[in-house]
Amino acid sequence: MKGKLLSLLLCAVMSGIMLAGCGSGDSGAKESSAGTDKKNVSAEEDGKSYRVGFIVGSREHVFYNLIEDAIKEKCDEIGIEALCYDGELDANVQSNHIENLVAQDVDAIALATVDAAGVGPAIEAADAAGIPVFTFDSPCTTVDCIVCHVGTDNVKGGELGAQECIRLLGDKGGTAGIIGNPASSSCLDRENGFLDIMEKEAPDNVEVSFNGNYQGDANIAASLVQDWLTADPDLGVIFATGDPACTGALASIKAAGADTLIVGYDGNPEAIKAIYAQDEDGKWWVSEISQNPPLIGSTIVEQVYKYLKTGKVDAKNIPIEPYIITYEYIVDNNLMSE
Repeated sequence: MKGKLLSLLLCAVMSGIMLAGCGSGDSGAKESSAGTDKKNVSAEEDGKSYRVGFIVGSREHVFYNLIEDAIKEKCDEIGIEALCYDGELDANVQSNHIENLVAQDVDAIALATVDAAGVGPAIEAADAAGIPVFTFDSPCTTVDCIVCHVGTDNVKGGELGAQECIRLLGDKGGTAGIIGNPASSSCLDRENGFLDIMEKEAPDNVEVSFNGNYQGDANIAASLVQDWLTADPDLGVIFATGDPACTGALASIKAAGADTLIVGYDGNPEAIKAIYAQDEDGKWWVSEISQNPPLIGSTIVEQVYKYLKTGKVDAKNIPIEPYIITYEYIVDNNLMSE
């Protein structure tokens, strides 16, 4: 078990080397702690209106739509003009949006990074132009100029996912698989948290299998799981690092007539609906590590606004705690009645 996990951990670490760290700026007199220029916004400018660009990961994902809705609602509430864009899970698209926002001379930019290495140069260019950059959901880990990041504690989420897989396998043990997406630093954190707990807490009769990169695409996840089940029809449980992977995995598990269980990640409405349907999809999709996209969206707006008015944020990194959703949790909290 330990030898196998060591090789998996090394793979995860090597994948993560391409995604290294993003820092902060100070709104003071065009100067940041990293030595780059920043716009000076004094607390006396209470009547000033701000224009801020927000770039979500992809509007194809319910999770990002929920974040964007919360961003717009909070911006309306406090008087920020929100310029919202779809990143389309493409670093080039995100980079083009950033360049466009710089040309518009917005007061700040906030984005959910889809590929830290790919979008890093555009972020640095925005910083050099004096525009503070924030991240939400997925941090940028290749630059040193991010003012503040707001997102789920994804390492903790991965740990919860591993503990849930161990619980579901029970005394008989079996294979726990993980579907990853190493281009996303958030997913990479989930993988690393999962593997760390498996190394520390999994009994000897639990094996771990890592199944590549689903690239945020449900169809790719379906293909991966189809091949996986052909090689290992008795695969016990899959930890999917994002709900699109769950959707694809569920389709392949049902098509194969397998008994493989799914622990998802995001907490989207489709996941709650699936888990609740005990006689249908809930026979396979049994648990979910849930994020809080509305809180992520509202919090990033609050931090941007505070920084523009005072030159300060509450913290450089603001983690949002994940939690586990099961059928019992759905019933106890009346989630299907909302």
